[in-house]
Amino acid sequence: IPLSGVSLSAQPPGGQVALGDRLVLSCAVATGTGPLSFSWHRGGLAVSLGTGPRLELRHVGDADSDHYQCRASDGDSVAESPVLNVTVL
Repeated sequence: IPLSGVSLSAQPPGGQVALGDRLVLSCAVATGTGPLSFSWHRGGLAVSLGTGPRLELRHVGDADSDHYQCRASDGDSVAESPVLNVTVL
């Protein structure tokens, strides 16, 4: 079953986070079989911020305001989540 329905959620919701607070991004896949791998990206850059279904930024700073996205792969196909715009308040 090919990957589909990759979603990205944030805590706090909407990606609006106060300076110095914690931000947790979670990636979920609606359909797909087999072992999944995840990678996290920001600002359209290819470099990966981390692997796994969660990305945690413990103390966000002004520089963390950006567009974030997760990619899920089952080894055969890759699916991307919608972009989340994180705003540091």
